[in-house]
Order: sequence, then C-alpha cells, then structure tokens
Amino acid sequence: MKVLFSGGGTMGSVSPLIAIYQALKNQQPNAEFFWLATKNGPELKFLSEYNIPTKAIFSGKLRRYFSFQNFFDPLLIFIGFIQSFFFLLKFKPSVVISAGGFVAVPVTWAAWILRRPSIIHQQDIRPGLANKLLAPFANIITVTFERSIKDFAKYSQKTHWVGNPARLEILQGSKDEAIKNFNLDPNLPTVLVMGGGTGSLNLNNLVIDNLGEILKFCQVIHITGGRLDKEAQHPRYHAFEFLTADLKHAYAISDLVVTRAGMSALTEIAALRKPALVIPIPNSHQEDNAVEFFRNNAIMMLQEKNLNPSALAGAIDKLLTDKVGRENLARNLEKLMPADPVQRIIKMIL
Repeated sequence: MKVLFSGGGTMGSVSPLIAIYQALKNQQPNAEFFWLATKNGPELKFLSEYNIPTKAIFSGKLRRYFSFQNFFDPLLIFIGFIQSFFFLLKFKPSVVISAGGFVAVPVTWAAWILRRPSIIHQQDIRPGLANKLLAPFANIITVTFERSIKDFAKYSQKTHWVGNPARLEILQGSKDEAIKNFNLDPNLPTVLVMGGGTGSLNLNNLVIDNLGEILKFCQVIHITGGRLDKEAQHPRYHAFEFLTADLKHAYAISDLVVTRAGMSALTEIAALRKPALVIPIPNSHQEDNAVEFFRNNAIMMLQEKNLNPSALAGAIDKLLTDKVGRENLARNLEKLMPADPVQRIIKMIL
C-alpha cells in the first residue's frame, strides 16, 4: 500500500493527517508514505520529526476578496498541478488523503485524472473553499461534525460523519514528566495557554498584560508561537515558542486550557476531555467552531471584542474554582464527537 498525504500552509490541515498516518503505520507496517506540502508553510519542520518523506510543491490560494495575488495564484495552482501529476505518475499511490489546505487542490485533481482514489476530510464547521472544490472529485468525504453533512448534500452517499482525528502522542502525557520538565509546583493549578499560530498576538498580549493577576492563583505554561510584543519573567510563568514532544505533558498537567478555536486544538481538548476557555479569532471559521462547541456546553467561550486583561483573569479564576463546571464541560466534550475517528477513517482507506 502507498499512501500520499497532502496538506499544509497552516497546521490545521496537518494534525489530523498525522493522526491517520500514525495509526495506519501501526496497522500496516509495510505501507509506504509520502507527503506533498507547501514551500513556505510551518509543516515542513513539523513533518521532519515524524520522518515522513516530503516534497514541497507550488500552491496558490483563491481568495474571496480582492488581492493582487489573485492574479498570480492561478498560475501557481497550475504549476502545482503539473508537479502533482508527474509525482503521482511516479509514486502510484493507492490513496490520496487531505484535510483542507490549498496545496491539496492540485494534488487531488491530479489523482482524479489518474484514477487514483482520494479521501478529503472537512474539519471546521464552516466548509473551506479547498474542500468545496475537491468534493466532486473525491471518492469519500469525511466530516468532524454531524451537521456538516448538509454542507455536502450533493454528495451525501459518499459523505460520512467520523469526528476529527487526534495525534496519538497527545494521549500519552505524564503529569510527573510535566512537573520535572517545566519545573512546576505540584500543589498549584496549571493553566496551559496556547497562543501559538495565526491570530495569536492579541491573545498573547492579553495574557502578558494581566500576568501578575493570573499568577496569584495558578501557574502558566504559555505557547506563544514566537508572537509577542513583550516578554515576562516569573517563577510561575513558563513561556515557549513551540512545544512538540513536551506538549502531551503540558496537556496532562493542565487543569484548564486557554486557546484559540483552531480545530486541531479543539480536537485535542476533546480527546483529552480538558476543560477549556476558548477565545476565537473574530469573524472567522474559528468563531463558527467555538459556537458549535459552546452551544453543546462543551467549552467556555469569550469574545475577543468584549475582553480585557482583568476579564480574562476573572474567567480563568472562575473556571479553576468551579470543579463541577469543569467536569460538566469535560463530559459534554465526550458527547460532541464520535468515538475513535481515526479507526473509522482507516476502515474507509483500507
């Protein structure tokens, strides 16, 4: 079996594919894997840690607003299609798998022309343009949320509600390792702030601006993504640009997660049943994701426009002192997504 993954540009289209890769590799140890990625996205460094053979190809983006780049990106998509076509001729994949991201568009189109089966996964509650373009050509469409099935009503016979895969290592964290690696006080509540990634600067600044108040009642592990206007130092504050191997331990020790509403983060929170305070990027697919979790009483949500540092500290304090409320959030997370989405997808692949 040869499996070709395609995704990148942001980490959102990468994380669920990594989860599928890990499980499929365990079940099919003789399978051969390859990944077609973007040239400038964050995924190349990330994928190197999993030792997946990777090739960067050209990719464009069809923006639904005016931009001078719209004049050039169709050419990039065409070049990416040519690159994909010849790569598929050589690699001869048994299946092509993607989860959004515009780099997957020319790859899946090439797969359709060459009669190679493909699976596309829709993570967010709001369907992305890339998956809308690919839906007619994919053999199978999988979705995270049950209500997303209606977005692919024209293709209902090949659309399946499976949930969203979470990476295997996320489930293997250790509180003891976290205490040792992050130099934490085991007697203090721990808040994990995930500000890394697109749109993180405002959230990071909110945390830093009221850090003195927050650290009165907890300790903080802060993933910044390198996006900070100012830095802070305190024995209870532990900042990192990114966490890879140690992220699972940060999750394990955390009593509360403060995050944006990217689907990868929300999926990991749901898989771990971690109570979360979610602050979505306004007027974005993140807001739609957060609203879906919030209306199922699976997270606490705050709107950025109504937020100031003292309000953030107050919300964190309220959740940390409300054990019953945190337990309710965790229970509702379990109800929101089907169990074992990775195995559901693997059955379709096989």
